[in-house]
Amino acid sequence: MSILEPIIRSFKTPELKNKIIFTFALFAVFRLFAHIPIPGVDLAKLTELFKSNQFLGLLDIFSGGTLVNFSVMALGLNPYINASIILQLLTMVFPQLEALSKEGEWGRQKINQYTRLITIPLAAVQAIGMYALLRNQQIISEFSPLALVTMILTMTAGTVFLMWLGELITENGVGNGISLIIFAGIVGRLPITIGQTATVTTGQQVTNTMIFLVLAIVVIAAIVVVNEAVRQIAVQYARRIRGNKMYGGNSSYLPLRINQAGVIPIIFAVSLVLLPQIIGQFLAQTKQAQLVGIGQFLSSTFNPEGIIYNVLYFLLVVGFTYFYTAVTFNPQKIADEIQKYGGFIPGIRPGKATANYLQYILTRLTLAGAVFLGTIAILPSIARSFTGITTMMLGGTGVLIVVSVVLETTKALEAQLVMRNYEGFL
Repeated sequence: MSILEPIIRSFKTPELKNKIIFTFALFAVFRLFAHIPIPGVDLAKLTELFKSNQFLGLLDIFSGGTLVNFSVMALGLNPYINASIILQLLTMVFPQLEALSKEGEWGRQKINQYTRLITIPLAAVQAIGMYALLRNQQIISEFSPLALVTMILTMTAGTVFLMWLGELITENGVGNGISLIIFAGIVGRLPITIGQTATVTTGQQVTNTMIFLVLAIVVIAAIVVVNEAVRQIAVQYARRIRGNKMYGGNSSYLPLRINQAGVIPIIFAVSLVLLPQIIGQFLAQTKQAQLVGIGQFLSSTFNPEGIIYNVLYFLLVVGFTYFYTAVTFNPQKIADEIQKYGGFIPGIRPGKATANYLQYILTRLTLAGAVFLGTIAILPSIARSFTGITTMMLGGTGVLIVVSVVLETTKALEAQLVMRNYEGFL
């Protein structure tokens, strides 16, 4: 079955067709607000700043073009992502939050509510930092407390509105709304990136561009293969006799994915690895010589094309992959569930031995998935350094999000179609 087949079949089902139309309608709303600028900002100077600063250009791609326009959604979903990281870390520290995360649907709703509440102050802090950066660059024309308060409220409201759009898509549309909003922002920025590459591509760069595109296709294919790859562990169920009937005796498989954590680790990693550059950009604009020196050191050391930046990026992706896998997959709990229903892994004793075996397999699989994610994350930077094409700034994060969201949305459509087929039989 091709990826397009579930989409084609979905349009033949009225309910699913309405969900898809609703999702695209909210995409249109998102792109409309992405082009509404905040008053008091010199967009011409802002555009020149982004052209001269590769780091800001990279941030703009992940914001879906809302940053270069300095729209009401300029912060994008970065505060929400940072809030999710904070809450995941707090879940590991506080037993109350860990117990809450295991309370099923109600627990997930409470965790989401806490994430939204944390997002608001984080968005306000990031808005203040953005205001300070633009003020030092003489891009903001009005310097007053009222202008500062207005910008903070506007940018914070833009982030909250974007969260609300994502939740509407999750409830009434197709797939995960937050992932789809990030996906729409990246895809919406692609035509501009391709156009910039086409205008500067001449001579030897034509060959380099073709190499870059072929490499991109290979990377996309590798992402699909790894995302779909699983290690199947055989589970045998013992026969049980109740009354005059015999139960069990069958076998099944426990699927362990190589990429158990999905795109979450690389999103977490890029959110943290960009912090030194953000701090450096801010300090470099101050009037104190010592702070300026620290800011210039951070900006040069953590340059997106530098070795230190890419090594740190790779290590953060590997670390977050193990962290998120440990949060979402509990071998002891799985072993207890298997034993509870009379199952066992052939050659492995039930209970603690099964948990240790699952942990051993999971550690090896996670290492392969983590190294793959880390390599994909820094590969575009390596490709740009070899080909010299700096306009193709879409990094591994963007590629992983786009491919993974397409695969997850396709699976969600397939599940909806299968459910409706069962309803037809009933």
